[in-house]
Amino acid sequence: MNKKATVLDDSAIRRTLTRLSHEIVEKNKGVDDLVIVGVKTRGVPLATRIKDKIADIEGVTLPQGELDITLYRDDLKEVTKDKEPEIKESSLPIDINGKKIILVDDVLYTGRTVRAAMDALVDIGRPSSIQMAVLVDRGHRELPIRADFVGKNIPTSKDEIVTVYLDESDGQEEVVIFEK
Repeated sequence: MNKKATVLDDSAIRRTLTRLSHEIVEKNKGVDDLVIVGVKTRGVPLATRIKDKIADIEGVTLPQGELDITLYRDDLKEVTKDKEPEIKESSLPIDINGKKIILVDDVLYTGRTVRAAMDALVDIGRPSSIQMAVLVDRGHRELPIRADFVGKNIPTSKDEIVTVYLDESDGQEEVVIFEK
């Protein structure tokens, strides 16, 4: 794969997450009943950063959860290629019934990950609403799903790959477009 462009560097990611945090607070008229839930893997550190920024803004630390959607994927057989799927544990710190869930992920593409995440959440409880926050929306939806909070819209072709690198998992901070 050839690196085509770096679309967000570390400072741009930081500014983007600050803006998203303000938008979440503003749209929800505060932080009452909000729960931040990161989709594993890279949605979790992004959710933590948003939670921390909201704590700086509002002086309130929101409950945060982690969601593994592996068994909810509709392409599980394609992804695992007859291997056992690697299941990572989901953890939600509180009862989500009646709560406003802010679901956080790194890249929104076809919408299938979001659908799987919503299925997983509804199996756990009945939130009053589910809102989606993504660092990057690259288009090419296969399902009628949209994000409520978007860090950056990046028009891409289906022959391109958008990769998010985060310090917590990759030791670097950037969003890169690669050509196949």
